[in-house]
Amino acid sequence: QGPISGVNKEIAVLQCHGDCDPLVPLMFGSLTVEKLKSMLNPANVTFRTYSGMMHSSCIEEMMDVKQFIDKHLPPVD
Repeated sequence: QGPISGVNKEIAVLQCHGDCDPLVPLMFGSLTVEKLKSMLNPANVTFRTYSGMMHSSCIEEMMDVKQFIDKHLPPVD
């Protein structure tokens, strides 16, 4: 609950959302990403939407997650 400062402000965030989600409307995802951008370095916050995706996942989303992990986390030996 404390303020975000230092290295934490530079954390990379990937937020994904389906545009047909009946449980968490896309508007809430959009509001959340704007809040994150106000708290963190906005250049490090990525918001992806997926056409036709409901409250689930899709192959495109999983590929984006994989690319994000590959880019931001060290490899596991």
